Amino acid sequence: MPVGTRGTVKAVSPEELRALGAHVILSNTYHLSVRPGSALIREAGGLHKFMGWDRVILTDSGGFQVFSLAKLRRLTEVGVTFQNHVDGGRCELTPENVMEIQRDLGSDIAMVLDECPPYGCTQEYAAVSMALTHRWAERTKNWLEKNSSYRPPLVFAIAQGSVFPELRKQSAEFLAGLDFDGYAIGGVSVGESEQEMMSAVESCCPNFPINKPRYAMGLGTPEQIVELIARGVDLFDCVLPTRVARNGTAFIPGGTLNIKNAEHAKSLIPIQEGCTCPACRTFTRAYIRHLVKCDEILGIRLISLHNLNFYLDLVRRARAAILNGTFASFRSSQSF
Repeated sequence: MPVGTRGTVKAVSPEELRALGAHVILSNTYHLSVRPGSALIREAGGLHKFMGWDRVILTDSGGFQVFSLAKLRRLTEVGVTFQNHVDGGRCELTPENVMEIQRDLGSDIAMVLDECPPYGCTQEYAAVSMALTHRWAERTKNWLEKNSSYRPPLVFAIAQGSVFPELRKQSAEFLAGLDFDGYAIGGVSVGESEQEMMSAVESCCPNFPINKPRYAMGLGTPEQIVELIARGVDLFDCVLPTRVARNGTAFIPGGTLNIKNAEHAKSLIPIQEGCTCPACRTFTRAYIRHLVKCDEILGIRLISLHNLNFYLDLVRRARAAILNGTFASFRSSQSF
C-alpha cells in the first residue's frame, strides 16, 4: 500500500497510482484530523473525493504518533493527549474518537487505537502496554456494536508485545477472540533487529484467523516483504519507495542505485532494463540524474514512480507465485 499520510502519496498523483496498479493507499488519522481537519473532509464528501482517489483507503489510527510524539504526550486509560506537531494545540485520541474520525474520513479499512511500546522496553512494560491496547480494542468493539449503522466497512486490530514472543502470541490470540475484520502486527521497525522483527511476525501470524488478512505495519524493504509473505503476511505499507527517491535512490534487482553517482552521468540506459514504469519506458539514467542534480522536481517524481512500480510489481509476482504453487522457487530466486 503506497503511503499517503496527509492524503497524498508524495510527488505522485492518484491517476499515476492507478496506472501503476495500486489498489489501496494508506493515510493517517492523526495527521488529517490536525490538518485540514476531519470535519472539512467530511463536508467534502470524504477523503476519497477530497483527494480524488476512487479505490480503497486504509487509515492508521494515529497510534504510531502516540509513540513518535512520546515527549509531548500523556497516556491514560482513557486515551492519549499530546501537543500536535503543527501549532502545539492540544490533541486527544481515544478508541472511540479515533473511530469517529475515520468514519468522517470515509475510510474503507480503519485501524484501532493502540500503544506502540518503545524498543528496549522491559517485558513488564511491554505487558502493561499490551494490556492497555487490548482494553482499547474491547472499547472499539463496544463502539462498533453501538454504531453499527455508520461504522467503517472494515476494522483491523493491532497486536503488540514488543520483542517478546510469548506476549506477541498472547496478543494475537486475545485479539483474534474479539473477531475483528483483519489483524495487524504493530510495534515493528522501531529499532529492533531484523531477526527480532521476523520473530514478532512469526509469533503473531499463526495465532491470527487463517481466513482474515494480516498486515505488517510500516514494513519493509523488498527482501523483508518477500520473507514476511513467506511467514503469512498479506498487506504492507512502507514510506521507503518515495522517501529514498527524494535522495535520488532507486530500487533495482540486486539492490539499489544512487542516480546521483557520477557513473550514471552519461548512461543512456533506463534505471532498470525491462521495467515498464513511466520513468524506464521513456527516460535514461543520464537524464534523470541531470534532473536530480539540478533540483528539478520531475527527477524525484520519476524515481518515485519507478520505486512504487518496483514494489507493486514485486507483490504482484509474489501473489501470482502463491496462486501457481511456485512461491518457494520465487522466494529463492529473488536477488536483493
